[in-house]
Amino acid sequence: MAVHTRRSAYVEGRELALVVLGSVVLTVFLTAPLPFRLGTAARLDNADTRFLIWNVAWVARTLVVDPLHVYDANIFYPHRWTLAYSESNLGAGALAVPAYWATRNPYFAHNLVVLLSFVLGATATYYLVRSLVGDRRAAAIAGICFAYCPYLFSHLPHVHLLMIAGLPLSMLAFHRLADRPTAWRGAALGAAVGLQAVFCGYYGIFAGLTVGFAAIVITVTRRRWADAAYWTAIAVAALVTMAIAIPLFLPYLRLRSETGFSRPLEDSRLWSATWRTYLASSAYAHAWMLPIIRQWNEVLFPGFVASVAGAAGLAFGWRAGGRLRETAVLYGGLAALAFWASFGPDAGFYRGLHAIVPGFGFLHAPSRFGVVVVFALSVMAGVSISALLARLGRSRFAARAARLAAGVLVAAAALELKTPLAFPPVPPVEPAYGVLATLPRGPVIEIPFYSNRFAAARTEYLLNSTAHWMPLVNGYSSHTPRDFIEHTNALAGFPSLEAFTLLERDRVRYAVFHLNRIGPDAREDVLARLRAFDRYLARRYADDRIWLYEILEFPR
Repeated sequence: MAVHTRRSAYVEGRELALVVLGSVVLTVFLTAPLPFRLGTAARLDNADTRFLIWNVAWVARTLVVDPLHVYDANIFYPHRWTLAYSESNLGAGALAVPAYWATRNPYFAHNLVVLLSFVLGATATYYLVRSLVGDRRAAAIAGICFAYCPYLFSHLPHVHLLMIAGLPLSMLAFHRLADRPTAWRGAALGAAVGLQAVFCGYYGIFAGLTVGFAAIVITVTRRRWADAAYWTAIAVAALVTMAIAIPLFLPYLRLRSETGFSRPLEDSRLWSATWRTYLASSAYAHAWMLPIIRQWNEVLFPGFVASVAGAAGLAFGWRAGGRLRETAVLYGGLAALAFWASFGPDAGFYRGLHAIVPGFGFLHAPSRFGVVVVFALSVMAGVSISALLARLGRSRFAARAARLAAGVLVAAAALELKTPLAFPPVPPVEPAYGVLATLPRGPVIEIPFYSNRFAAARTEYLLNSTAHWMPLVNGYSSHTPRDFIEHTNALAGFPSLEAFTLLERDRVRYAVFHLNRIGPDAREDVLARLRAFDRYLARRYADDRIWLYEILEFPR
């Protein structure tokens, strides 16, 4: 018995190693050239990427040096809880801890987490589909369809939206619970859903809704209405999910109570799917469709393999009956409901969810439900591919035909999803920030002090702060404090008496002037004001681009 157990563990371990290795190889192929330039390249043309590189690095750093204040991010000083002004990315930051502390390179840490998200998504989907159909080849193809779908490549700048592994992991845990309900399996399910919420708030809600729908389907199909063990396990799952998610949600509730921050339901119309959305993809193989649809606001085409094989899986599962019919009902219903929700409040279902689901008021992009559609189709693609390979296995040239078909499908699924990617080299850290990092800690203001009209430009200040981690008066996030907006014009005029008065209140110590970003006329005005207040300022660094000052005292 012990020998059998050890052999079984060895086989499972070897399979896991092969799945992870295959996912790594495919990730390198589909995301090249990023894997070869982890610390030196990034999509810095995108404000969201700049913000999220800072975000992941902040969490990775602060979880080690000051974990109790991880939500007190170094933006919008002196405000606290500023990490909650947007998605916290605690999960991505935690994954980045080893990479960040090994290199102190925010680009390396962020990019490695991006690549890891694909590997985790493919691996989790593989094990879910393998558990449903018992065919490793079909599971691998389903993993490719979901983990490398066009939606994810369109969101490379948004690391939290790449964190899909919790969706298949939650459903794997649910199916295990449904087959043999125990408290431990309930806890595992709760942990999977809760951790998905840690990695992405959107997907945490999606995972909870998906599991809730699955629980209803299983209750009906298996007549579990009075099954005490089943409902006890479900209750344990709910409690564990809440134990993980609620503490992370409290800063957002605090933000809402203090500022009234919320996402108006009507604003979600802008981010609702249309029929064009489900035909949009930037993959090479799908580029011919873009001139036909002309415009889109999201990329949700599942791919031809996932679409055709997924639809075939739904039909085959229904005809097959038994557990396969149950699987078809579950994932077919899930795809239909997610598709409906993705069309936003005007379609009705999303409006109902907004009214009854806790936390829904923080969401604003109904189209993101489309990732659940792709997930469900990928699972059902595994069902039809498993059936196809089994049928070929009964043919005259069984082994050869099945291997050939599996190889062709793997290649087709992977090659279909290859997408043109560009990752420009990142600029070197400005010497001024290296000097700032050596000075005593103190709050920093950066000039130009951009208004909300040019908010995206402020993300460069956040990214630059990874070289020194001083508190910034500047900031960028989904929420902007009211006093920041009110004081923008005054602070933009620093140095001035009014600006000095505001900065004295918060004991701001340093000012960084980006002369290269200030027009000639405005630059002369800035230089004149610097001369007028030179007794209060000490220049610590200067080149032809940036001047760094320390505020010695404040005018009276």
